[in-house]
Amino acid sequence: MNKGNPRIPVAKEGLGFILPLGLITAFLWIAGWPFLAGFLTLLTFFVIYFFRDPERSIPPRENGILSPADGTVIQVEPSPEERFLKGPAIKVSIFMSLFNVHVNRIPLTGTIVQRAYSAGKFLRANLDKASFQNEQNALLLETPDRVRLVFIQIAGLIARRIVCRVNPGDRVVRGERFGLIRFGSRLDVYMPPDTQVQVQVGQKVLGGKTTLGILP
Repeated sequence: MNKGNPRIPVAKEGLGFILPLGLITAFLWIAGWPFLAGFLTLLTFFVIYFFRDPERSIPPRENGILSPADGTVIQVEPSPEERFLKGPAIKVSIFMSLFNVHVNRIPLTGTIVQRAYSAGKFLRANLDKASFQNEQNALLLETPDRVRLVFIQIAGLIARRIVCRVNPGDRVVRGERFGLIRFGSRLDVYMPPDTQVQVQVGQKVLGGKTTLGILP
């Protein structure tokens, strides 16, 4: 974090929504249309709230797998991952509501080995079948110790845009921002089968802050 160069606490992808709304709202107030201006004022504040991007203090434990998203844990179970790992894993699913921070963060330090985007449906993100049928962007990460981890951005019922800023070959650091999903969605994480799980179904988690599991 560069304290000498403070950043705007809003995801840059939100500026394309916030600035036009702000300009239209200001025009309506000046033009004397208070009812419509008031509605757009509330809408502008909601969009700013949705795209908020707070700073986080990243836990120092390097073998701790961080949550890539804010939200609620809706699934923790052994589950094979066939796309990249082609073997056993522990799956943790996190549901993000409209009111969660939607900026996504890297769970472990390492290198992005593969990335795979799949078009699909826009089912409710808290349904199990959303993991397989919805639009999604999957990333395979490998640590310097050759540990492999898969995390998947999954669009939901309202979400219509997955943003991912990393590509194969990129070196990434635990807790750094790598993308977001607009307007309600889900993140699935496939951890090695010998990971010590630290979360349970129903638990609230914070991206870049909560430890999902600890590597041996």
